[in-house]
Amino acid sequence: MFLLLAPSARAQDAGMPVEGTGSDWGGVGLIEMRNARFRPDGTLEAGFGLRHQRNFWFLNFQALPWLETTFRLSERLNGTTGEGMVSDRSFDIKIRLWEENDWRPALAVGIQDIAGTGIYGGEYLVASKRFWDFDVTLGIGWGRLGTYADTENPLVDTWSGFADRQRNVGQGGTPRWGTYFHGQDIAFFGGVEWTVPPIDTPWGVLDGLRAKIEFSGDQLRDERGGYPARTTNLRGLSDSRVNAGLQWSNDWLDVGVQYVNGTDVLLRASVRMNPDDPPRIPLPAPPAMAGRPEDASPEALLVAPRLFDALRAAGLSPRAVAIEGEEARIAVGDGRYRTLAQVVGRVVRAAQPLLPRQVERVVVAWSLAGVEIARIMVLRSAMESAARGQGSAEEVFATAILMAPGEGFEDAVQAPGPFFDWRIEPGLRLVLGDPSRSVLWQAAVAAGARVELGAGFSIAGGVAQVVAQNLSGAASSDSLLPHVRSDYALYAEEGRNLAVTSLYAERIWSVAPDVFARATAGYLEPMFAGVSGEILWRPHDQPFGIGLDINYVAQRDYDQRFGVQDYRVTTGQVSLYLDLPWWNLTTTLRGGRYLAGDWGGTIEVARRFDSGIEVGAFATMTSASYSQFGEGSFDKGIFIRVPLDLFGVQTRSTMGAVIRPVQRDGGQRLAVENPLWEVTRQGREEALQRGAAWFTR
Repeated sequence: MFLLLAPSARAQDAGMPVEGTGSDWGGVGLIEMRNARFRPDGTLEAGFGLRHQRNFWFLNFQALPWLETTFRLSERLNGTTGEGMVSDRSFDIKIRLWEENDWRPALAVGIQDIAGTGIYGGEYLVASKRFWDFDVTLGIGWGRLGTYADTENPLVDTWSGFADRQRNVGQGGTPRWGTYFHGQDIAFFGGVEWTVPPIDTPWGVLDGLRAKIEFSGDQLRDERGGYPARTTNLRGLSDSRVNAGLQWSNDWLDVGVQYVNGTDVLLRASVRMNPDDPPRIPLPAPPAMAGRPEDASPEALLVAPRLFDALRAAGLSPRAVAIEGEEARIAVGDGRYRTLAQVVGRVVRAAQPLLPRQVERVVVAWSLAGVEIARIMVLRSAMESAARGQGSAEEVFATAILMAPGEGFEDAVQAPGPFFDWRIEPGLRLVLGDPSRSVLWQAAVAAGARVELGAGFSIAGGVAQVVAQNLSGAASSDSLLPHVRSDYALYAEEGRNLAVTSLYAERIWSVAPDVFARATAGYLEPMFAGVSGEILWRPHDQPFGIGLDINYVAQRDYDQRFGVQDYRVTTGQVSLYLDLPWWNLTTTLRGGRYLAGDWGGTIEVARRFDSGIEVGAFATMTSASYSQFGEGSFDKGIFIRVPLDLFGVQTRSTMGAVIRPVQRDGGQRLAVENPLWEVTRQGREEALQRGAAWFTR
């Protein structure tokens, strides 16, 4: 402890954070033990650790500058029988209490396996201090991390209840309230991570190598003996308390090899990225900004045919144009651009050689799914300056005015309809930790089309073709609730060839400024058909929205064609959408009736990055009891959405994955294709500000 608290002579600047490396169980740490280091804010990391009788697959997210979160899927020796492999899902958090400075170490507290069976459940308080090229760590562990039992739990002196660590190993999924920092004993752990100086080799300079050695607090080599239900007469104990290894890192990759427990060699690898600035395939540069014409007609009727052609060539779907004095008003719909700023930038570039010289203000109205979601005025001169490099996207944003969506422009020349939009995109579904196998997945190609008939009316639908999967091999549902989602294996098997994922008629329209409505009837999603109605108040310049949806649906046949089953239900929720004032966080709160007839509420928290990547988590608690719900106890999961334009494809589409520990029937919502919040959120001031750089992209 004296070494950690002593002033240090460090090779790096005192104000620079010490960069951590990944541990074998996911998250930043030494080998199996955590330290007080963190990844840069927002970092996403995925990887694995492989060894005899125990494999880890993990997803790590630096959710906030001071909060590290880790989801881990473990393939391990059966802890009850001592033979055979089973899977286990864990969620860890680590919280920074303070950062290192010249005199004090960095300090963090963490909980491992925060909810569930408690097989890997443990808590720790850990400090780390840098001395030149050596990062020294010392910590105290409880639970699994305290099984070496070096001394008594000091918290027992403050309250005798800390001596009792509950050991009820059930189905998992619920917080282990009676275990955190509880138990008669604790153990010490620690270690050193040495940043090896660059080494000259015949193949070049080897840089980024770290040597690690740790003193573990976890006595168990594997899970034989029934831990944590039992703590005596355990088998599978470690032969050595000391683990050691080498690890190499660069800007995006960690690979390492360790010798652990005195018996096993472990291989570890992970990849990571900064979602604010992810690797991307460059998109085509925007077209050059032409000069203002000398002889363009001020009559919209004469300009319209050529303007509509120019907008189509730019990847936009024209709707209307009006010209009045110094102002041009142009309406477009759908298109292949994801952000309002990019839509505006491409509209102005396409219209520039056709608008009269005196036009200085350009008002762009953007509609999606048949309803106008945004109306914005930009200065033509600001766009011209930015395109010439004499201004910037930020200056365009500073002079722009975002208005509430409205009715169509007066005296405008309308583009002939109907309007047709289509898409082809990949689909990926994951189920982790199903009893039948650790990872169930399905990869598919989905195609969809939509025809707008005017006045907000549309006909739309989609099909999907499974390319490869093992999802159809999932265990049969044993749910006590109506099987609204848990029969996914049957849908995967019988609907693998050209499933009709949706086919419906819909109207989306604006009831009042910033108030939107939707009415949909038909095959709404792969598992349900019926009617759905929704209303949303979403002030364009405020950080919130309030919505209500009501649906009456019937369950579809497993082949996802045109038949329905006997199950019927009325479902719907009231939803509150909020932008939080910290770290670009958003939250959604819902309450109502779910597909299985259960009543309850959902909380969802997500972080949206300027790149368009969104990472979040959700949990739903309903009137379905834990025993009715089954394994997992309540619905929860994490999700990731990635815009496909990161792959060099100019499109509004995204690819996403929802990772649930297990798919059950409680707390399940209807998944219509055009929920109003998702349709309209790009028309908000918050989204415009986040995407302002796209004015010039």
